[in-house]
Amino acid sequence: MITSENILKRYNEIRAYTENIFRPLKTEDYVAQPITETSPPKWSLGHTTWFFETFVLKKFKKDYQLYNEDYPLLFNSYYNYEGNRISRHKRGDLTRPTVEEVFQYRHSVDQEMIAFMQEDLTEEATNFIELGLQHEQQHQELFWTDLKYTFSLNPLFPKYEGRFPFSSHTYFNNPMKFIKMPEGIYEIGHKENAFCYDNELGAHKVYLHDFQIADRPVTNAEYLEFMNDGGYQNFDHWHDEAWYWLQQEHISSPLYWHKKEGKWMNYSLTGLQPLNPDQLVTHISYYEAFAFARWKGMRLPTEFEWEAASSKFEWGKRWEWTESAYLPYPGYKRAEGAVGEYNGKFMVNQKVLRGASIYTSPGHSRYTYRNFFHPLARWQFSGIRLAK
Repeated sequence: MITSENILKRYNEIRAYTENIFRPLKTEDYVAQPITETSPPKWSLGHTTWFFETFVLKKFKKDYQLYNEDYPLLFNSYYNYEGNRISRHKRGDLTRPTVEEVFQYRHSVDQEMIAFMQEDLTEEATNFIELGLQHEQQHQELFWTDLKYTFSLNPLFPKYEGRFPFSSHTYFNNPMKFIKMPEGIYEIGHKENAFCYDNELGAHKVYLHDFQIADRPVTNAEYLEFMNDGGYQNFDHWHDEAWYWLQQEHISSPLYWHKKEGKWMNYSLTGLQPLNPDQLVTHISYYEAFAFARWKGMRLPTEFEWEAASSKFEWGKRWEWTESAYLPYPGYKRAEGAVGEYNGKFMVNQKVLRGASIYTSPGHSRYTYRNFFHPLARWQFSGIRLAK
């Protein structure tokens, strides 16, 4: 249960966590946006602040005046109910406001929020604050993802110069085993009295045939076998649109893999390093995950199979692609107004990923969490778990 007693403590901790991971950046790092999918750090700082200003202060604090009348245009992401906004691919064009001015905006809103949270909060206001905190934690993970992509395009392969708040690598050298799951009826969806997103709601029963699911994700060594066997050159492993994507984009390895003097290297935020065969393969598109599974004579699990079996394996090391389309659960209802745009309008042409990653912020992962991306997305920390 979310209470006003602990919400202030959580607010301070989560907002401080964001600033701590941003602190090692140089001014030049704050603005770059090499592709539409990534957001510049400066924009993320402004957007997460705009979220609290718009959905908490403006909504619940009497006579609240916006910090800057122009900022909603700059820092609104996709909420049509909240008015006009700049195009997503233009976020990197914002040389103004400056980084310093965005931090001033952030700190001003923090002061307003802290004062507001000293009052007797309604349950509705408390719930919106919690939504804002969960939203900020999403952007904390996206910060790492976006920064890694931006840094990877620099031929110097720069390193993140701060302290990582997590273990940066996960290794497995044990043989892959398969967990047998009996056919039957399983409960799916969020049922606990704790925060979840609306796309997790609508707890329901599903019937599953008996299946087997791997006890761990796929490693670099296992994926390299697929590559060495001509996996990227054999059309029979790939969906038709995936095969077209490979040819158009000249893709022949996972994102961030580089071949130097005949040896595979892998870029991470610790710099360009020799590929570790026991590390989990990551930055894999759904297209690649499907092709690998087909090459193995297996398949990807559905999100229902994944959730039904999640208590039996060590999950949460990488977001893992499933074979499920991102669709609403039975009885799903979009909330009224802008908050209803948070998840519902993206339920088309996307695949569900389950789990979490080492970059997921503390306390933000749960086995019912439904992440979702287009099948060709690779900049997220995504991996593969097999089923059969």
